[in-house]
Amino acid sequence: MRNWIGLATVGFASAGFAAAPQPPTPLFASDAPINVRIQGPMSSLVSNRKEVARPGTMVVDGVTYPIALTPRGITRRTSDTCDFPPLRVELTQAAPPGSLFAHQRKLKLVTHCKRDTSFQQKVLLEYSAYRLYNLMTPLSFRARLANIDYVDESGRPYVSRIGFFLEDFSDVAKRNGMATAHMPALISVSQIEPESGARFAVFEYMISNYDWSMRAGPQGTECCHNGRLLSGAASGLLTPVPYDFDFSGLVDAPYAGPPEGIPIDNLKQRNYRGYCMHLTQARALGAQLLPRRAEFLGVFATVPGLDQSNQARASAFIDGFFKDLASGRIFKSCVS
Repeated sequence: MRNWIGLATVGFASAGFAAAPQPPTPLFASDAPINVRIQGPMSSLVSNRKEVARPGTMVVDGVTYPIALTPRGITRRTSDTCDFPPLRVELTQAAPPGSLFAHQRKLKLVTHCKRDTSFQQKVLLEYSAYRLYNLMTPLSFRARLANIDYVDESGRPYVSRIGFFLEDFSDVAKRNGMATAHMPALISVSQIEPESGARFAVFEYMISNYDWSMRAGPQGTECCHNGRLLSGAASGLLTPVPYDFDFSGLVDAPYAGPPEGIPIDNLKQRNYRGYCMHLTQARALGAQLLPRRAEFLGVFATVPGLDQSNQARASAFIDGFFKDLASGRIFKSCVS
């Protein structure tokens, strides 16, 4: 967990212009899990986690895709945190037309982190968080579950675990008829579209996640921390889109803990971090969400492989969010 300080000045650049919405790519057009075989230098990927691409192959539905595998991430890339790093999977040749990976080039693959099979439930809970945000808005990353057989270069099985692919942000933009926005490390709150900013913050409160900023990133990088920005809203303002939810109370990863400067003792304690200037929009969103309580609580029963005890715990945890909405407790930090 990091505090983003000493950030850069404000600026703006947009990649392209908003266009007509497009359908999702084949990979993200369904929620059904896929079976994947990834072959490559697995031992090297685990022992040397520098962001260096290694050649490999990926087989899905009988189609073989030449790929490059690169360790990625910050906390989860370290061997102290994870037995196996998150990966970037790059198709080094165009996928055949009509194949599941048609139109894909670079994809983030969220991996199992810990070899212990019980950690699979943490992967599924993080996947569930993406499904929850999908219910709130199409302006969200889609995720696709995968049963992955990792195989070493020699063809020897390495490990089989659950993971999920994350939609490329350019495809999130295309699907919504918008464009990706590239900003410096710090932007003004006034540049954020209020409804989108409120939605971002309410969702992070829902899953009790503090590892984000919708307006700041590390110095020398683009905005934002565990969020990306879209341009093309009717207001001309920026739409923040969250990702990376392993530090949430919902997932409750063993390596995650409360950040500095937030008045909580553990990650399951909720504290609203939205901007009070977006309070009107946040309250309106809350009023829209309350009647949909059963829909959100029901997500966990639809996640393949999530066991009943974790379904029950996750559902009860999200129900706490709805109780806070009903009582108004969620916004107490914005009310004098």
